Amino acid sequence: MAPPGQSQRSPSPSQPSGKSEVSDLKLQLRQLAGSRAPGVDDSKRELFKKVISYMTIGIDVSAVFTEMVMCSATSDIVLKKMCYLYVGNYAKVNPDLALLTINFLQRDCKDDDPMIRGLALRSLCSLRLANLVEYLVGPLGLGLKDNNSYVRMVAVTGVLKLYHISPSTCVDADFPSVLKHLLLNDPDTQIVANCLSALQEIWSLEATTSEEASRERETLLSKPVVYYFLNRIREFNEWAQCYVLELVSKYVPSDSNEIFDIMDLLEDRLQHANGAVVLATIKLFLHLTLSMADVHQQVYERIKAPLLTLVSSGSPEQSYAVLSHLHLLVMRAPYIFSSDYKHFYCQYNEPSYVKKLKLEMLTAVANESNTYEIVTELCEYAANVDIPIARESIRAVGKIALQQYDVNAIVDRLLQFLEMEKDYVTAEALVLVKDLLRKYPQWSHDCIAVVGNISSQNIQESKAKAALIWMLGEYSQDMQDAPYVLESLIENWEDEHSAEVRLHLLTAVMKCFFKRSPETQKALGAALAAGLADFHQDVHDRALFYYRLLQYDVAVAERIVNPPKQAVSVFADTQSSEIKDRIFDEFNSLSVIYQKPSYMFTDKEHRGLFEISDELGNLSIGPVTADSVPVHRVEANDQDLLLTTSEKEETKVPSNNGAYSAPSFDLSSVSVAASQPQSELIVSDTNVPGHSPQSSLAIDDLLGLLGMPETPAPAPASSPPPLTLNSKAALDPSTFQQKWRQLPISLSQEYSVSPQGVAALTTPQTLLRHMESHSIHCIASGGQSPNFKFFFVAQKAEESSSFLVECIINTSSSKAQIKIKADDQSASEAFASLFQSALSNFGSS
Repeated sequence: MAPPGQSQRSPSPSQPSGKSEVSDLKLQLRQLAGSRAPGVDDSKRELFKKVISYMTIGIDVSAVFTEMVMCSATSDIVLKKMCYLYVGNYAKVNPDLALLTINFLQRDCKDDDPMIRGLALRSLCSLRLANLVEYLVGPLGLGLKDNNSYVRMVAVTGVLKLYHISPSTCVDADFPSVLKHLLLNDPDTQIVANCLSALQEIWSLEATTSEEASRERETLLSKPVVYYFLNRIREFNEWAQCYVLELVSKYVPSDSNEIFDIMDLLEDRLQHANGAVVLATIKLFLHLTLSMADVHQQVYERIKAPLLTLVSSGSPEQSYAVLSHLHLLVMRAPYIFSSDYKHFYCQYNEPSYVKKLKLEMLTAVANESNTYEIVTELCEYAANVDIPIARESIRAVGKIALQQYDVNAIVDRLLQFLEMEKDYVTAEALVLVKDLLRKYPQWSHDCIAVVGNISSQNIQESKAKAALIWMLGEYSQDMQDAPYVLESLIENWEDEHSAEVRLHLLTAVMKCFFKRSPETQKALGAALAAGLADFHQDVHDRALFYYRLLQYDVAVAERIVNPPKQAVSVFADTQSSEIKDRIFDEFNSLSVIYQKPSYMFTDKEHRGLFEISDELGNLSIGPVTADSVPVHRVEANDQDLLLTTSEKEETKVPSNNGAYSAPSFDLSSVSVAASQPQSELIVSDTNVPGHSPQSSLAIDDLLGLLGMPETPAPAPASSPPPLTLNSKAALDPSTFQQKWRQLPISLSQEYSVSPQGVAALTTPQTLLRHMESHSIHCIASGGQSPNFKFFFVAQKAEESSSFLVECIINTSSSKAQIKIKADDQSASEAFASLFQSALSNFGSS
């Protein structure tokens, strides 16, 4: 019987049949390299496709590098593109092979076809090898002067690539000057936009070491250049328009007339079909009018219609991005959008993330005139098949109730939720009823009548169960079965996995005990015993605290655990106003989408000029003593540039990050009898001989200080010599940060900035040069008008004592907030005078 024939499998272009496949490709390419036969380009295409396919899936085809270069001698643009792709890929990992490509790339840079010239120049610049820099200067110079706009555009981008490979070569070849000429004279707007992008990046990096580059960067923000861009903005594409608008947002107009001129020039950009252009224009309008309250409100009215139009058109992703910015504006000015609340109603086919954002906006725009309609709409969403949206809608109803709008009707709606036979609806409603009772205790009778019919066994969610237990303890005198419900919960103590529920249960049993002692005494004993044996530290500590408190005095325990309570007027916002202001400053960025400032979601190396300022947010304001107890902070960083130190300390509220906090009480309410042991202890301490005045004199006598003739008062000390600073002071950023953590604040003051100084502060660099002339050097700087932030350092001329300064300048208010830390605290006042003098002279010269 003959053996079966082997199946013939045709080799796949993406799966070579063996190692010999690459060798076969090499041989075939070599055969075609010098051929001029008809159809040879088609054969080359097939082979090139195989090479690119293998390269794409990770197969090493560097062995055919020479043959690929040889085959590139053709006028076929498709072959050229594939060859350039191949060369660019292997040049990075094998610089020696890249040298083989220089000749044919330079030759192609002089080709008659502008497309080939541009592609060759782009490939040549994309090699990004330091040893090939000398070969880039000539082709780039020719490309920048090329008659074809595509070649010039590629050359502009190539200059930026060259700068990142070798900055000195780029600057020595005077390419930035050529780009500046193209920026102001080239008729092609895409080339102008590329020049603007490249020059901003080059001059920003060069400004740290070159004063000339710093001046050149400032010229981009001069009035003639800004108006040149504004007058041509309609010629730019969408990307370039956004770039120009970002540049204009950094420009500081000289007066209100100039602000109105700029807004008139950009008025039609609000009707642009591209959402990015509209948002960039809105950002510019909002920042230009920050110091003009009436005009700022008019801007809100003007931008409302374009934003609402963008929300209703486009993809859900675009709608979400625009809605996020609209949400930020609604939170800042809800009254302006209150009449447009119907635009924020949820559509059945919208994604959940869009619906959730709309629910937040409905909550924000609710007021006396539209509350009924909004709440009616939200109640419809409670029956939504999308459970997360149903939960959010119930929470939204509760938030509106807490804003004191039509409370009567809303409470009735919430009580109807409690009667719905859906666990998640009942759970959310219980949490909201608890908050409502804290703010409106007069509704307790109606609410408790409904809550009393809810079985605790049907509540599975921890927050809802904790809310129910809180109401059982707080209103146990009105709920007939409260002690017995609590007793049944205590019997199932071991089955309760939530520490929050067990903490609430301990407190509720204590409250119930003070109101209905005979019925609760047994349950209280069982709860304290279970709490003392609990594995969770907080539960154990609270049970022990209650036990010792009852053991000490039952009356005192009642005043502490169940004191008279006042209604809660305002619930704490989860996001501080400082963070909201920082997000507003970063309008038209990912910060608005994420609803957090950029430093909270970017790596430290990408934070730019605010890296040091963000780290300083974790520092204490003053020296830490042994008796001080660190508290949890609401913000992790120093966000806002507009708050003074006193305002920041007023806004910082200790937070427990969502954990249950022990009830606070006023020790002054404790009876005199209860505080008697402490007072006796104090009295006995004052009678200790070692602490008496006589004892103090005896100690002085032992030191030989008594009986000595009284020394005359010393003569007034001569005034200290004037403070002189070291003009060459140097301190690296890491040392600065370490000193900033260790040193306390010596002075915290607010200075006024002169109108000339405000006008001169177009960029941080202008102030840096001025302060350096006064021997005060900058460690870090950042921000844009109207908010600028600086960290300065100075040193005494005669010693290495340093002064560290944080300076926050708001050009709208013409105020500068200064914090000074010093190695030598006694010299802080003298240095503050020097700093104030230097700052007051800014802009006058």
